Amino acid sequence: MIPSLARINELAKKEREEGLTNAERVEQQVLREDYLREIRGQVLHSFSGLKVVDPMGNDVTPEKLRMKQNEEARKLLH
Repeated sequence: MIPSLARINELAKKEREEGLTNAERVEQQVLREDYLREIRGQVLHSFSGLKVVDPMGNDVTPEKLRMKQNEEARKLLH
């Protein structure tokens, strides 16, 4: 679980119930941006390990993805 999610939820509840101060609004925005960055990173990481196969069993992984996978593999080796 993403650590900041609990605080994001606390601020959202407070916003609905009583409103937020300007400082809390800024904190909420920063936390939301960090959360989205984390989620996007997780999705990109998941996609970087995919292999696309057509119904005939042929590897049809897009070249752009294959290049990214090769780049990541080289980083791990060095």
